[in-house]
Amino acid sequence: MPKFLLKRWYGLHTVLALSFSLVLLIALTLYHWMYGAIGIVCVVGLVIFVFRAEKGFQQDLQLYLATITHRVKKAGDSVIQELPIGIVLFNDDKVIEWVNPLMQSITGEEMLIGKNLSEVFPGLSIKPEQKRIEFAYNERTYEVLIRFEERLLYFKDISEYKELSNRYQREKLALGVIHLDNLDELASVMDDQSRTLLSTSVSGVINDWAHKHGVYLRRLTADKFLALMDRQTLEKLEESRFDILDVVREMTADNKIPITLSIGIAAGVASYVELGQISQSSLDIALGRGGDQAAVKVGNKLTFYGGKSNAVEKRTRVRARVIAHALRDLIHEAEQVIVMGHKQPDMDSVGASLGVLKAVQLHNKPAYVVLDEINPGVERLMKEINTNQELTESFLTPEQALRLITGRTLLVIVDTHRPSLVIEPRLLHETSRVVVIDHHRRSEEFVEDPVLIYLEPYASSTSELVTELLQYQSDRINIDSLVATALLAGIVVDTKSFAFRTGSRTFEAASFLRRNGADTATVQRLLKEDLSQFVKRARIIMNTEQYKANMAIAVGNPHESYTQVQVAQAAELLLTLSGIQAAFVVAKRADDAILISARSLGDVNVQSIMEQLGGGGHLTGAATQMEGISLNEAVRRLKEVLDSI
Repeated sequence: MPKFLLKRWYGLHTVLALSFSLVLLIALTLYHWMYGAIGIVCVVGLVIFVFRAEKGFQQDLQLYLATITHRVKKAGDSVIQELPIGIVLFNDDKVIEWVNPLMQSITGEEMLIGKNLSEVFPGLSIKPEQKRIEFAYNERTYEVLIRFEERLLYFKDISEYKELSNRYQREKLALGVIHLDNLDELASVMDDQSRTLLSTSVSGVINDWAHKHGVYLRRLTADKFLALMDRQTLEKLEESRFDILDVVREMTADNKIPITLSIGIAAGVASYVELGQISQSSLDIALGRGGDQAAVKVGNKLTFYGGKSNAVEKRTRVRARVIAHALRDLIHEAEQVIVMGHKQPDMDSVGASLGVLKAVQLHNKPAYVVLDEINPGVERLMKEINTNQELTESFLTPEQALRLITGRTLLVIVDTHRPSLVIEPRLLHETSRVVVIDHHRRSEEFVEDPVLIYLEPYASSTSELVTELLQYQSDRINIDSLVATALLAGIVVDTKSFAFRTGSRTFEAASFLRRNGADTATVQRLLKEDLSQFVKRARIIMNTEQYKANMAIAVGNPHESYTQVQVAQAAELLLTLSGIQAAFVVAKRADDAILISARSLGDVNVQSIMEQLGGGGHLTGAATQMEGISLNEAVRRLKEVLDSI
């Protein structure tokens, strides 16, 4: 306890003693005058003592207050001088008015007062709503605490913490699965010894590549490897754009069936179990896009590398038979089946829908096709369908389908796998039984938790896939001539009359349909176009710019609207011009959305180009839709992407 407080304590007791003495003096005086005189002398002496003690107490108190104020001020100055945080005081014009000594060490300047913040700290931008920011300065990293109302900045050096955090991120685990595409297919074209030698050579190249980059590789099966690496190594592989894909492709290019690689990699999550699941999912996506590429998922970002070759057609129909039997079982378990294609349906979408409808009817289950609007590409086909009462009654509007669907309904999605592109996305949430049948390369967006997936990018069309599934639904198949014709028309449209993306199984499917009543003359009639549409397409071709020597960009009239079919046909026509390896057509749709259709001969991956613009498709055929922008802006964005490849 301070000395003056002790004196204060004693002073209070003295006052009490004086009070008691006065009372005692009065009592003694009343008792005898002599005792009263003696008491008066004692009281006077006590009063003099108390007065002197109080005076000394006040002097001590003043001395203590002066001492403590000096000590506090000295301690505050010392703290500010030695505080390991830089402090800057600035005015309304962001001119420095005061700094603590540490700021001089941070900046290396002796005189900072009077200088503007932007002059001392280039790149430092502070706003009233900001509380803290990270700022790199003189090869150090600082956390800047902003007190805008007080015009104060606090600089805390976090360089060591930042380096430790970056090191932790660099050393986090990345897990990958490497798959040898087409290895099973080699059995049909190579003997065992040649196949083993080729597989060994490819494995040796992969092991050398892994050793070079510090990747731990473990063979799981004959066609699959497990790869372990850190994030730093993964970043280097991404910088090289996974050149191992090109090495293996070129190494086996002379084979009848070349071997390519599909790679799925996951990073950015802490759980090893989740890493394994994501890496396998990434591999499935890479395979679903046709293989010969790497799919890398870091957190929520999925990036693709490679994809320079078309998917190799599978010669065996084992998978088609397995999928057909699984679909048959799902149809038997369902209460009813609803088939749905993509928005603005084309011939392949409608033809495949009719094929699935027929497959369901073979099992005596009620089935319906969802159709919203009829575009010119399928107008003639729908007129033919309207002459058949049974088929006409099987078509529903989206609203009718929503009222009809139940939890036990089987929903079959054809010719797309992206929820945003189906005719009625709400139907996907009304049942947990969803089947996807598609021939497009798989994109990041996919129908959630389908019970069955038949995604084959090598196929010419979804109509081809559905035709094969039909053959395994029953021993005796009786297909309506109109349904067979619609399926054949879907194949003809997507293959450009069997000129592109056509394999042996494409002709086998067409042959099956021809035997079951498909009419080629009717197909040609369904695909005819009006003279006005032909002239309209020709006007697009007239406004064509040759870009980067081997590409063509055509732009539609801004005062006219076009359909997806018209834009796609114009792109295909541009591809027939000499020297053109890739064609892009940009035009406006009736609802003012911008359509971009892209076609390629195979040397340019138009799928990756369209994906950067929000679309997707195949290596040789892709498209996208853009809303809220002008034609000129769409062309500018397209050219930016083309310049980056």
